[in-house]
Amino acid sequence: MMPIQDLLNRIRWDRDFGQARFELGYYDRFEKTVVRVPLEQVSFSEEEHFFLEVVAPDGAVHSVPRHRVRAVWRDGVLIWRRQQPRSLGCRSIPLRDPVNGSFS
Repeated sequence: MMPIQDLLNRIRWDRDFGQARFELGYYDRFEKTVVRVPLEQVSFSEEEHFFLEVVAPDGAVHSVPRHRVRAVWRDGVLIWRRQQPRSLGCRSIPLRDPVNGSFS
């Protein structure tokens, strides 16, 4: 599996690949679910390589560690999802659609 940093770099710098509608799903520790946000609501800092600034669906700005990015969609198709290690007893985390609030 491609590391999330490599995928984000490809989206940002590969013009052909990056000409699409991308969404990131990050794990929200309080809601205990993955929140899906358009890439336009995510900013990348040149100084900070471990965090993303995300405008959440409620309008709040969150600093999200990159390791909490769980999924990436390109034009509505899931193209990347972080694998949960079974040895740690991790359960599958539901993905929430930001528009209608439903879970997938």
